[in-house]
Amino acid sequence: MTTTIRRPKLLSRAARAGAAIYRRERDLTRLLPKLFGQRAVLPAIIAAEAACESERRTGVATYSVARHVSLLAALVAESRAAGT
Repeated sequence: MTTTIRRPKLLSRAARAGAAIYRRERDLTRLLPKLFGQRAVLPAIIAAEAACESERRTGVATYSVARHVSLLAALVAESRAAGT
């Protein structure tokens, strides 16, 4: 089952572009270092992205758009790889 995530168009476009150049070894290690090498990383990526989205919506000063785009790109790429 595929779930649709609604994000602003600019974030979505950037994530799709990032997914095209996503490399699991490089990017997942940087984003979620404790999970690299594990098979089921999608739930962790989804949780981390949801936290970023919450920060974005509430205007938290520590929100990082670069991290958010990277997490969305990882989510797109990993979902494609998993066939979901």
